[in-house]
Amino acid sequence: MPPSFLLVVIVALPFLFALVAAALPANARNAEAWLSGALTLGLLTLAIAFYPQITDGGVVRYEIEWLPSLGLNLIFRLDGFAWLFCVLITGIGFLVVLYTRYYMSPKDPVPRFFGFLLAFMGAMLGLVTAGNIIQLAVFWELTSLISFLLIGYWYHRSDARDGARMALIVTATGGLALFVGLMIIGHIVGSYDLDVILASGDLIRNHELYNVALILMLLGAMTKSAQFPFQFWLPHAMAAPTPVSAYLHSATMVKAGVFLLVRFWPVMSGTDGWFWIVTFAGLITLMIGAYAALFQRDLKGLLAYSTISHLGLITTLIGMGSPLALVAAIFHIANHATFKASLFMAAGIIDHETGTRDIRRLSGLYKFMPFTATLAMIASAAMAGVPLLNGFLSKEMFFTETAEFDPNAFVNLALPIGATIAGMFSVAYSIRFVHGVFFGPPPTALDRVPHEPPALMRRPIELLVLICLAVGIIPGITIGPYLAAAVVSVLGDETPYYSLSVWHGFNLPLIMSIVALIGGGVLYLAFYRYLNGERDGTPLLHRFRGQRIFEKVLVTVTWRWARALNGLFGTRRLQPQLLIIIALAVLVGALPLWNRIGSLVMPVTPFDPVFAFMWLVGGACALAAAYQAKFHRFAAMILLGGAGLVTCMTFVWFSAPDLALTQLVVEIATTVLILLGLRWLPQRLPTRESDATVLRDRLRRYRDMVVALAAGIGLATMSYLIMTRPALDGIASFFLENAYGLGGGTNVVNVMLVDFRAFDTFGEIAVLGVVALTVFSLLRRFRPARESIAKPQQQLVQNAFDSDQPDRNPGDTIAAYLLVPSQIMQWLFPVVITVAVYLFMRGHDLPGGGFVGGITMSIAFILQYMAGGTRWVEDRLRILPVIWIGSGLGIALLTGAGSWLFGFPFLTTYFQYADIPLIGRVPLATALLFDLGVFMLVVGSTVLILIALAHQSVRSPRAARGTRSAPPATAQASEGAR
Repeated sequence: MPPSFLLVVIVALPFLFALVAAALPANARNAEAWLSGALTLGLLTLAIAFYPQITDGGVVRYEIEWLPSLGLNLIFRLDGFAWLFCVLITGIGFLVVLYTRYYMSPKDPVPRFFGFLLAFMGAMLGLVTAGNIIQLAVFWELTSLISFLLIGYWYHRSDARDGARMALIVTATGGLALFVGLMIIGHIVGSYDLDVILASGDLIRNHELYNVALILMLLGAMTKSAQFPFQFWLPHAMAAPTPVSAYLHSATMVKAGVFLLVRFWPVMSGTDGWFWIVTFAGLITLMIGAYAALFQRDLKGLLAYSTISHLGLITTLIGMGSPLALVAAIFHIANHATFKASLFMAAGIIDHETGTRDIRRLSGLYKFMPFTATLAMIASAAMAGVPLLNGFLSKEMFFTETAEFDPNAFVNLALPIGATIAGMFSVAYSIRFVHGVFFGPPPTALDRVPHEPPALMRRPIELLVLICLAVGIIPGITIGPYLAAAVVSVLGDETPYYSLSVWHGFNLPLIMSIVALIGGGVLYLAFYRYLNGERDGTPLLHRFRGQRIFEKVLVTVTWRWARALNGLFGTRRLQPQLLIIIALAVLVGALPLWNRIGSLVMPVTPFDPVFAFMWLVGGACALAAAYQAKFHRFAAMILLGGAGLVTCMTFVWFSAPDLALTQLVVEIATTVLILLGLRWLPQRLPTRESDATVLRDRLRRYRDMVVALAAGIGLATMSYLIMTRPALDGIASFFLENAYGLGGGTNVVNVMLVDFRAFDTFGEIAVLGVVALTVFSLLRRFRPARESIAKPQQQLVQNAFDSDQPDRNPGDTIAAYLLVPSQIMQWLFPVVITVAVYLFMRGHDLPGGGFVGGITMSIAFILQYMAGGTRWVEDRLRILPVIWIGSGLGIALLTGAGSWLFGFPFLTTYFQYADIPLIGRVPLATALLFDLGVFMLVVGSTVLILIALAHQSVRSPRAARGTRSAPPATAQASEGAR
């Protein structure tokens, strides 16, 4: 493997270790911390090792072919800017892991925490190293999902649940907009490869869809980075544990939005739309965040609003469109990560050692924890932009860029004035953090006696503060080369000259810094009484609470509008829903053909009386099933099975044995499962209907018949047109000619499923597994009304065949029919299993395959269930369907990924002939392994649905007695599903 393959390792290892960490015992806090710490330190070492390759604009790239025909390959790409983020993600991640070891209580589910944290780290690393924009969008949404789990880690608290839900809704909605925007960009360029897109700036900016793509992309970036008007979700994410806040708000989650803006700066910036939207959204966010931070009484709330403000500063710089402004933005991304992570950790220590984060209850802590106080004061000074600290340098560059002359008078005044005012508030809330917590009289009425934390808990803050000092004093040595690598990777030949000197002379930016420092002190003194009073809330902004607006919008959309639409289109009955779906399908299918009806050529084939009679029987069964559905469900199911059998015979008639075989086994399995499902439906009670009710019911049935006939005739017409075309027209000729040469099989249908269209099949079996899990989850706790299933067997038989019963129970009928042949069904078990294996093995060359074999094997289990009940399946042949589903999906996935080891795209099939003793020359193909995954997943899904539907349908007398909470058969079924 080339060294670039390590990029895949860097992204994949956090997910693998997340599973290991989550599986550790609950009391193994040291083991989880050691595991996570070793991983993050190793990842940091790997990232640093790539530095020589990414200097001077170098790019490390590793590509895995996924769907090359569609331009969808997995590309892992590392340049200087992505490298900087990788170092921040892994470096601060390592410090957060060390800090977490001492912060989290042993009573917390620590394995789950480290599992989520490592998975989130993997998602962020995947995002910043993505070289395919679709791949970037996938990791983008993954960060939203895992951050939801991290923010809601303490799910027993309502504020954690609300904060997690708000963050997910806002960021995931923005992620969907981003995905559409990236798809548009890919359409404009004609490629989803990031390198191709970054070289197509003029093409994108001059395209008519540029503005649409820009707005959609900015929605994604601004929701993730909490920019106005989406800044309201970030403070509510403070309900997460402090290590999560330190990680998400310094180097990961909220930085993803500004990472995206910088990444696409070369191709999306330079237009009026970019400048006005990005710059002034950032400037408004900068000022609102700085103003609101001053009035927060919770330490984490103050830091949350300060994060919003600094993200606004970075966004403002990105929006200006100046290369020097972009340099300042990248510089401040790194600086903000160091001092903000240290401040969150300091706030966590204060909370951990005192029991509160309320600034009103904290004062004079310097005497109790002098080391922590000193570290927090240095980090706060860096946040305020005090000279000789890293925050001063990037803020000075920010002031320099805002002070540049602009021909637009509004811009020429708004930017420097807004930047200075925001700088004043930044100094003011930094002073409040230091003065309100560490100075003043000793604290009283605290839950705990303040004291210094364990030394190792303080080490991450010490290292981060040391970086703040080193970068602030000697920036050219400490951060200069790494900043240059990041800047050159984004700007390339447009990289301007910039200086990281601490002193640039007495100029306008220095004056702005001095005004901000002095003005911040004056602001703090001016608001001192208000800040220490009893009044709560932010002046002027307390009426415009983002949470309140969000909740009103949420209620309006998800309750009022949804309720109105549900009242208009929704119903608790399945039939009207199906009517709407089928009617819409008929309209959508008919409209494109309306103007071409006259040009459609429908050749007339010779009339065959046998085939016509067969379909008359099938049609009669279908009509009779529709009629009997009102009176007798069991009879309707039998008649529906007759129509299905005619369909199966039709496939045989037209020489489609694979379809016929599949239809036959699916018909058997689904008929039994649906019959078991009928048991859950309520019994119909005889009622006296008025003439109006009878007329309305009759009109409804006529309407349904018209829609059904339209759908059936339309589908039959389309099928007839397709089947009467010449056999080698269109795509059919390709598969017929290449099935054996490229797929190694003579059964064209199976080769299509497991080779040419294997990616579609993989998606379909994944959906089947999800459906099975959903059915089981929905029904495992559902309890229908208790039926009289424990009747004597003679009574069951009498009821089953008694025609005087107005609506016989299908469950009783099934039980009656199963009394006699139960022993025969047990004898048939090995025979059916043998047939299933035979069908599976012959599928690549003859009719059969994994799906048919899996359904056949499922029928064997269904027969045993019908003969012996769930208890037989559990005791005699223990089936764990969830394991079968997971193993089948895993085998199919690994089979597809195995082709990567040989340099071929995902799911590429390899075949050859092998000489086997006593058997002869046999064709072997890797598609057989993929088909094995299909086989196992189908078996597991069918058996899981069987357990879900049948755990109360045909019960033994012991199960019928049941318990007050749940029948024993249900307990056995649930245990078996595990």
